[in-house]
Amino acid sequence: MQKTSARLLSLLSLLQARRDWPGALLAERLDVSARTVRRDVDRLRELGYPIEAVRGPDGGYRLGAGTRLPPLLFDDEQAVALAVALRIATASGAGVEEAAARALHTVRQVMPARLRHRIDTLQVTAVERLSVGPRPRVGSGVLVALGDAVHAREVLRFDYARATAPDAARDTGTPPRRVEPHHLVTWDGRWYLVAWDLDREDWRTFRADRITPRTPTGPRFTPREVPGGEVAAFVAGRFQGTDGPGGRPCRGEVILGLPAAVVSRYTHDGVVEELGPDRCRLVLGSWSWTGLAAAVGGFDADIEVVGPPELKEAFARLARRYADAAAGAP
Repeated sequence: MQKTSARLLSLLSLLQARRDWPGALLAERLDVSARTVRRDVDRLRELGYPIEAVRGPDGGYRLGAGTRLPPLLFDDEQAVALAVALRIATASGAGVEEAAARALHTVRQVMPARLRHRIDTLQVTAVERLSVGPRPRVGSGVLVALGDAVHAREVLRFDYARATAPDAARDTGTPPRRVEPHHLVTWDGRWYLVAWDLDREDWRTFRADRITPRTPTGPRFTPREVPGGEVAAFVAGRFQGTDGPGGRPCRGEVILGLPAAVVSRYTHDGVVEELGPDRCRLVLGSWSWTGLAAAVGGFDADIEVVGPPELKEAFARLARRYADAAAGAP
């Protein structure tokens, strides 16, 4: 027979796994008497777990929603933060997806109704990537407002700060953006809103830290399907420079004579693949072939151009210009 503390955890886990449990079945699963089950239920109630008695011929128990969180003692903001972190972890690719999903279900089940509603409306798609640099902070109120609009499928109006000065005051002379919000996404430690821009009639990704939502929201809309059907692939394509609407038109592949770990630290929008201790493959996008060649040349390493031919031509143009500059020619 398990010790009392371990048995209480087992009982709590069983109560979370299904809605109703007959008392006799709980006793059988825990290998104890029905009287012991009753005592253990009373102990869990004393700890703050809202366990309800189920009437009927078999009798039983049900784990209900309480008016407060049991002994973890989280406040409301901490509880929402925990739920958001667990939701991101379910798509993190870190090998903890199943455990995070079960943990999120456990936390949600004992949350008060007001908190359950907040996390249920906050649907997040997580896109994982390595990079460096400061990560701007987004107010929880902004995230909840965006999540509410996504969940309600309501047109969202917001002011959007300039990219050159995201922390500066919003330009009050610029009309607010009007979008159909579809997804909240994390990428490289930043939050983005993926939306259909009603004025530009195209898909856009907006930095959440630059958004100031306006109220009230607009009319409801019928959701559209993002290009390709998968929001993670769509967002990754935009930031990794793939072709398509909003993507960087020039995308090339090179082999660099540097370790992948070094290149990854300084590659903000590319894909780095390790080929050996001192070699790696870099796929990077840019708005021009010359700009792409210059960006790759900044690594100060041996370069092998895999393709396309336009990238090789851009390196040749830069080589001539640099040679002229070294010779002092105009």
